[in-house]
Amino acid sequence: MLYALDKSLDSEEGFGQVKACLTSPLAKLVTWGILSALLYHLVAGVRHLMMDMGIGESLEGGKLGSKIVIAISVVVIVLAGVWIW
Repeated sequence: MLYALDKSLDSEEGFGQVKACLTSPLAKLVTWGILSALLYHLVAGVRHLMMDMGIGESLEGGKLGSKIVIAISVVVIVLAGVWIW
């Protein structure tokens, strides 16, 4: 992804090449996979920040928090997939 960013910022021709490459289904799948991992990491990080504030530190709270993180992550990842495709 960093290589694609560098190439797209290099010239107008490079931007066109990257744009053409990213329209393939394989590139969209890879982009969605990377974005999915980042989104899950973001949601889980917010959960940990909330736990640092004392919310959901018990065993029951931890179990509920993990279920909420998975549910929110699934929704956000599906929305990202719709946006990419």
